[in-house]
Amino acid sequence: MRNKTLFVTIALVLLAALVFAIGLLVGSRDREAPAQAAARGSTPVDARAIFIPGAGQIDALRRGVPVDQEGHPPPMARVENTSIRRHRYYPMQPPTIPHAIDGYQVDMNSNRCMLCHGRDNAANFQAPSVSVTHYMDRDGQFLATISPRRYFCSQCHVVQTDAPLLVTNGFKDIDEVLRSERARQ
Repeated sequence: MRNKTLFVTIALVLLAALVFAIGLLVGSRDREAPAQAAARGSTPVDARAIFIPGAGQIDALRRGVPVDQEGHPPPMARVENTSIRRHRYYPMQPPTIPHAIDGYQVDMNSNRCMLCHGRDNAANFQAPSVSVTHYMDRDGQFLATISPRRYFCSQCHVVQTDAPLLVTNGFKDIDEVLRSERARQ
């Protein structure tokens, strides 16, 4: 019995050494590839434009950059600091934030959003008040302060940016549907 355990241990050690040696050989080939690419004068492919995948394209996230090449990241979208509320694209969508929130402190001890959007100050700051649903607990009971489930605003609400839509959306809210029905009649 002792010999069997010894043989199994030795076999596992030899197998691990073999896998390690193969990894070293394969890894040394991968280190040569970037040097060869640099020698050929390979430059990163520009992937700044919005890419619409063609018939044979599988990975739209790479934006048309071949798998074996490096692409430039698309530019960061700018935050729109306008007071214009955006149209909601699906039912029950949380409203987007129409201003920058860089540096806002939202943690266990403080919520900077509630300074303007809390029930007490919303009128003073001309900001929309937080919905009454944010003051309900999981049992539907109303609380005096914001519910812990709704405390971290950026879990649901995002800032408005000038980023283009990546996916087309044909959502029509109920008002649009009713208007088109009335127009047909």
